Amino acid sequence: MTRRFVSSAALLGLLLLPLWLSAQPIPGKNDRLLTQIVCEFFQRGHVTRPKIGDEVSMRLFKRFLKDLDPGKLYFQKSDIDEFKKSETELDDMLLKGDLSFAYKVYERFVERIDERLKLVDEFLGMKHDFGVKEYMDTDSAKLEYPADAKEASERCRKRIKLDLLLQRLGTKPVPDDEARKKVRDRYRNFAKRVRQLDNYDLMEMYLSAFAASLDPHSSYLSPTTLEDFTISMRLQLEGIGAVLREEGGNTIVVEVVPGGAAAKDGRLKANDKIIGVAQSDGKFVDVVDMKLRDVVKQIRGAKGTKVELKVVPAGKIEPTIYALTRQKIEIKSQAARYDIVEDGKKPDGTPYRIGVIDLPSFYANPAKDVSEVKSASKDIRRILKEMSTKKVDGVILDMRRNPGGFLAEAVALAGLFIDKGPIVQVKDPQQSIQRHDDPEAGMVYDGPLMVLTSRSSASASEIVAAALQDYGRAIVVGDPATHGKGTVQAVIDLGEQVPNSPKLGALRLTLQQFYRVNGDSTQNRGVASDIVLPSLTEHLSTPEKDMENALAFDQVKPATFKSANMISAELKANLKARSAARVQASKEFAKLARDIDRVKMLRDRKKMPLSEQELKEQMGKEDDPDQPKKDDDGEKGVYKFRRNFFNNEILKIMEDLLQNKSPAAPQGQGRLHRRLESSTAILGRSALAAP
Repeated sequence: MTRRFVSSAALLGLLLLPLWLSAQPIPGKNDRLLTQIVCEFFQRGHVTRPKIGDEVSMRLFKRFLKDLDPGKLYFQKSDIDEFKKSETELDDMLLKGDLSFAYKVYERFVERIDERLKLVDEFLGMKHDFGVKEYMDTDSAKLEYPADAKEASERCRKRIKLDLLLQRLGTKPVPDDEARKKVRDRYRNFAKRVRQLDNYDLMEMYLSAFAASLDPHSSYLSPTTLEDFTISMRLQLEGIGAVLREEGGNTIVVEVVPGGAAAKDGRLKANDKIIGVAQSDGKFVDVVDMKLRDVVKQIRGAKGTKVELKVVPAGKIEPTIYALTRQKIEIKSQAARYDIVEDGKKPDGTPYRIGVIDLPSFYANPAKDVSEVKSASKDIRRILKEMSTKKVDGVILDMRRNPGGFLAEAVALAGLFIDKGPIVQVKDPQQSIQRHDDPEAGMVYDGPLMVLTSRSSASASEIVAAALQDYGRAIVVGDPATHGKGTVQAVIDLGEQVPNSPKLGALRLTLQQFYRVNGDSTQNRGVASDIVLPSLTEHLSTPEKDMENALAFDQVKPATFKSANMISAELKANLKARSAARVQASKEFAKLARDIDRVKMLRDRKKMPLSEQELKEQMGKEDDPDQPKKDDDGEKGVYKFRRNFFNNEILKIMEDLLQNKSPAAPQGQGRLHRRLESSTAILGRSALAAP
């Protein structure tokens, strides 16, 4: 069985914005066989070796309906009562490859959407009183489906009123007529996308709902989704380099990617409208009202080939034609980057030089030529060497927005900071335990080290943080704990399971659970920070333990390893006390505490006010200072560590670490040890992904 592995990082092929709904589905000839293959893989390869029975059937029933209609705005109680007759039969149908239930529910969903569109037009045409005190229920778990058409109409009225209110109270409030048009277009576009689903789209939703009934991280990937995920893991694509979105049937340019063909050409700009695509032959295909993913297929192509775009530039009426040569584009925003920050004062009066490494994911792009291999561990190795020549006093590894990636990359990267020994342990469906060791002896960097994490740090980033913490190699700073995803996924290309078949997509299967070297799982618990800083992310991100069907925490026998003893308990306590005193005295952190209280209140509320004044009082500033921004690096793509009160406290903790080294810590600058450049050995280890 051949496996291909990818990350969960949600960066797409042409960097298009994802839509979970994208020609009305017609069952394909391979759908039945594909469904049976998916069931077989789960029964034999999933870490829990599940039995596909009535319990799974009921979970699937609940999850599929929730995914389609999370706010219970479309389906009515009569629909659910009808569907419920099949609630305990879905497991048997799946094992036979029967997807008829998914098609039945989809057809009813389309009917209800058409009914709601009439109500949307009705309520957008009426005048709403935004002064009256009324509320909309938002606790969907306790909310019942509308009992009849009258109740459905009232729920729709409140939804439209809220939509209009949010337009009025947004950061850029819009006139009433424009607000009504925006809301109407959004519902119509949603309806159009639902009608554009093909069989793979519907299978992706239904089989992913089945997979999610076993654990939160297993799923089915359609062929298009598989291609996008592969690009996200390799951080490379071949095309023109543009971020696109669909709006009202039009393909709009959101952003031109620095370094890509479009950026080098210079003519294509944000907000331009692409209305036609030709393959260098002048035969344009009209892409108006075409699914975004199909437009992307037209524009993508091999490096060196030409594509012509018929574009209506922003603010103009007449179209023009841009001929571009496709290129290989590196997605630099998701690769490791660094900045050197000068802050504080050493005893000699000079500032400390602190190296900050931003690592958004654990990526890998194998290549035939070893010199062209690109991976997170290889890039971090290069960065550490550059930092050494620039004489940094300490290093901060920032993984606050890192959702994971390749397991082998996590092992290799952690090994850059320790001499030798185990990094992580994994348990397979047969309950056997396998150890993954540092692939090379010696340390690339042996100086003071801090690891930044948040509730959003997951999987592979948790492996690295846990290993460096267990070895006493680094101080971990951030939210009280990381996400808590302690499972390993493999992405299996299903087309390889059926001879002479077309692309069938892939199965993302949870086949292992991983454990720290101390024997604890990170599952549900995550990695606890040595120093906790107040943050909004702790309350805005859903931890693993709160996700449906999350696997349980457990333990295995600890591995034998030798601690680096560079972070003593006394040092931790000292750094923690100093940071707490600064935070307590900080006006900015006091304001953040008030923001956190407001966020907690909003998160826990069960009703949304439909009074303009009351809603305005609840809405606050949405900027989150404790999280790195996505990409505000400019055209040159130069990464800079943002200076704000939150990050300044991080630098202060690092200064304390530099001034109060544990006696066991090595003295002087972080020394470089000569290590073999065996990138192939790193990539040649376990290819299991831990996204």
